[in-house]
Amino acid sequence: MNFVKPVSGVRVLVSFSSLKRATQLFAAVFTVLSLQTALAFSPTGKFPLGPNPQTTPGDLCNKPTAYRYPEKIKYCDRNVDSQFKNEIIQMYDRQFGYTIENMQRSQFKIDHYIPLCAGGSNERENLWPQHVSVYTITDPLEPLICGKMSAGRLTQAKAVEFIKAAKNDLSKVADIIKTVSRL
Repeated sequence: MNFVKPVSGVRVLVSFSSLKRATQLFAAVFTVLSLQTALAFSPTGKFPLGPNPQTTPGDLCNKPTAYRYPEKIKYCDRNVDSQFKNEIIQMYDRQFGYTIENMQRSQFKIDHYIPLCAGGSNERENLWPQHVSVYTITDPLEPLICGKMSAGRLTQAKAVEFIKAAKNDLSKVADIIKTVSRL
């Protein structure tokens, strides 16, 4: 389906597929710019670009408060208090030599490696300190993936695979967003 849009007195025919491609291009450019920002900060070694696989391998909900989506995945309500968040930061600083505790706390969130909406848990194995320069890249993927799960177009196993690939290699996020968008 096409529509006509006036531009400076000239009528321009624009297709919805062109708009979709433009949106995908914008997402890719935003991701690349965000990735460059993250890389500009991280060489100092002050914070992680992704979860450490030894301490944060990811963990699925074992104490569900509900079951979601056509697949009936286990869902845990958010339940991570401030003290536990500080322990996660201290663990990453102590074990890996980061200096997150010396940085502005507002620049970080404690991320659920496997998002709650995809069936992730609130356990230590699923939590890590994520810098704003990293989560601006990865956060747009999470509601997209969970929306596809809700529509029955994506299984939990495949969703977790996409999430882990994205959070372990920020350069893959734009391509994963494109792939998931097409489901």
